[in-house]
Amino acid sequence: MATRATVKRSGDRLPRRSHTTGAPEDHPAPVRVVLVGAPVAEDKRQLLETVPELQIVGETGTAGKAPSLLRRLCPNVVLIDVDLPDASGIELVRAAARHHPELRILAASARDDYAHVTEVLELGVDGYLLKTASANELADALRTVAGGIFVLDRAVAVRLARRRWSGPGGGGALTSRERDVLRLLVRGLSNKKIACELSLGLRTVEGHVSSILMKLGATSRTEAVIYGLSHHLVAAQDRHDVPSRPD
Repeated sequence: MATRATVKRSGDRLPRRSHTTGAPEDHPAPVRVVLVGAPVAEDKRQLLETVPELQIVGETGTAGKAPSLLRRLCPNVVLIDVDLPDASGIELVRAAARHHPELRILAASARDDYAHVTEVLELGVDGYLLKTASANELADALRTVAGGIFVLDRAVAVRLARRRWSGPGGGGALTSRERDVLRLLVRGLSNKKIACELSLGLRTVEGHVSSILMKLGATSRTEAVIYGLSHHLVAAQDRHDVPSRPD
C-alpha cells in the first residue's frame, strides 16, 4: 500500500479545463470532485486527473475557503481531509452535510481508531477512507460514492469489526423483519421513515432497532451499520437513494 506523502499547498487551485465542451452523448458526465485539505498525496491527485470518469473541478488546502468553493462549483462529491490544520474537519463535514444535503461526502483520515471513525460516520458521511489508500482505491471510492453507495475502507472495517466483535457474530439471530430494518438503517433512514417504508408503527420500529442493537452487541445505530456491512448481513448497495441525512 502506498505511503502518504506530505503535500505543501499554496492556496486554492483550479485544474485547467479541457478544450472539450462536454462529454460525448454516449458517455455519462464525469463525476465532479472537490478536494479539501490534503486528503491524498500529490502523485495520487495527479493520477486522479487521468481518470476519465472523474473531474477535479476545485481544490483548497484550508477549511475556511471550502464553503465558498462548494457553493460556487456545485460538485457531486467532496473529498474532505478530516485532519485539517486550520479548523476541525469534523465541523466542516457537519456543515457540508447540513448546507448541501445532495452532496456526497467522502472523508479521508490518517486515523483508524474506533472513536474517531465512529464520530465521523455519525455525521452521515457517504464514505470513509484512510489516506494510505492507493490511487485506484481512491478512484473506485469516488465513483462508488457518487453512485450513492456507501464506502468504508476495508482495513478500517476489519479493525472495527475485530475490536467490537471478537467473538461469533449475532447476525444469524436477526429475524427477517429485523434484517429489513437493518437495511434501512444502512440507508440512513430515521425510525419514522423506516416505519413509513415498511408500513409499521413507530413503536414497532423502535422495538426492532433496540432488538438489533442488543443482538449485535452494538451501542448505537452507527455500530449496527458497521457490523452489518462488515459481516455482510446487508450489501453496501443498500446505502443508495438516501432521501435525506438523519438529523
